[in-house]
Amino acid sequence: MSRISTLYLLAYNSFQSIGWTISLIKIFANLLATASIDGTYASAGNLICFLQCAAFLEVIHGAIGIVPSGVLLPLMQWGGRTHFVLAIVRKLDELQELPSVFITFLAWSMGEVIRYSHYAFSCLGNCPSWMTYLRYTAFIVLYPLGVGPGEIWTMYKALPIIKKNNLYADSFSGLPFSYYDFLKVVLVVYPFLWFKLYLHMFKQRRAKLYKRLDKKRA
Repeated sequence: MSRISTLYLLAYNSFQSIGWTISLIKIFANLLATASIDGTYASAGNLICFLQCAAFLEVIHGAIGIVPSGVLLPLMQWGGRTHFVLAIVRKLDELQELPSVFITFLAWSMGEVIRYSHYAFSCLGNCPSWMTYLRYTAFIVLYPLGVGPGEIWTMYKALPIIKKNNLYADSFSGLPFSYYDFLKVVLVVYPFLWFKLYLHMFKQRRAKLYKRLDKKRA
């Protein structure tokens, strides 16, 4: 990797790490100030929407080859999360104070602080072993927490509101199905697509952690 690419990735990952740290602080600050999770979206929603949109750069990184992730898996993750936060949560005020939104944002923020910090340290060529272990262990709990009681439950709760309001009717007017129908299909396939990403993370975990153990033994 060229020095310019490394410096760029260091800047990008540091930016995302700081951004998600701020979102996590906002979530906890709201929780402490109000003794409630109701204001989670109001306190951190706009920042999380921005950071998630900016993460499309990771799809481009894979496409042009400056990171080895490829295009498909980053695109799947980015598309699923961006659709969730922009098309559903941001659009429907009725959902924004649900506990599932708090769970999602908390799991996302914690996971992304760890992930981007690990990437930033790796760009420096001096990532602490505890950071690598945390990166490839915390996801075991955080990923299913964010998806199950977080994203999927929120989308399920959105269905009757979407049906009642005929949401995105104009956009789907030329199609033989509605956005309501589309979201029902998404809810069916979402766990399977997510599980593919989850298994990929376990493969990475074995590769990264066992590789480090082999180096220590050598």
